[in-house]
Amino acid sequence: MKLTGLGIWTAQFDFQPAHVVRDTVQELEDLGYHSLWVGENVGREPISQASILLAATQRMIVATAVANIWARDPLSTHAAQQTLSEAYPGRFILGLGISHRRLVEQTRGLRYEKPLETMRDYLQAMDANAHTYRAVQANNVIRVAAALGPRMLQLAGTLTDGAHSYLVPAEHTALARHQLGPEKLLIPEQAVVLETNKTRAYDIARQHIRRYLPLSNYTYNLRRLGFTDDDFDHHGSDRLVDALVAWGDEDRIAERINRHHQAGADHVCINVLDPDPRALPLPQWRRLAAISMRRPANSAPPSRRDT
Repeated sequence: MKLTGLGIWTAQFDFQPAHVVRDTVQELEDLGYHSLWVGENVGREPISQASILLAATQRMIVATAVANIWARDPLSTHAAQQTLSEAYPGRFILGLGISHRRLVEQTRGLRYEKPLETMRDYLQAMDANAHTYRAVQANNVIRVAAALGPRMLQLAGTLTDGAHSYLVPAEHTALARHQLGPEKLLIPEQAVVLETNKTRAYDIARQHIRRYLPLSNYTYNLRRLGFTDDDFDHHGSDRLVDALVAWGDEDRIAERINRHHQAGADHVCINVLDPDPRALPLPQWRRLAAISMRRPANSAPPSRRDT
């Protein structure tokens, strides 16, 4: 598995029928996108959706970004990863995350406590229970952890193949690379608005950002990067919007992606924001596809950390 080019992070597939999802992912593969990352909230089950995406494509890497560890036990997750990794060699990445207190307690009715210890115990249980799995074994399985803070990044570097970060600027990517060391995967998400009008771009960006500001996992991380409560008011200050969302034309967006690579990212997945958050941003994906063919300036060769 080699993570090259550009990836896509999207939640929009949840709002499309399966036949539209299949047709769209085939087009994204033809456009040259190298990976596709799908998350978990209260929509489609992400590992099942990954199987739909893998079956519809021939080369694209598909990742969960991320599967909520509270939603399934460690052995079930291990079995799901083995199943897809064996069926589609070198094309599936299992991304796991601790989620958020509100989503776990209010939505799922579970008790959210000790996130770091819970993630450590979960990963260790996956490994300890591996001998229980009795089906055909996959030769190469890749898992990454959603990680923002230094302790979760350290855990990702110890018990997984690397880290996936979300809602972060390139400054965080540099810190994460230092924490992970040179050999682990680091794959940040970058929110994108393909809009040169500042007012319209900010409106779309704030529609996205405001959903995350009530979640302490993200605001704690942003405070570590120097943002304050003032930056969280009114759905995000201009400074916060500019830090978290790349907006403008293709060149400006490519420059932001390149910043992540220069800071140590192995691969970047763009999260294209549309005025309608449930709509497929196909026009933007088509326009931005050319970026995936550009080699990041001043970055290490893609083979530096092949998985």
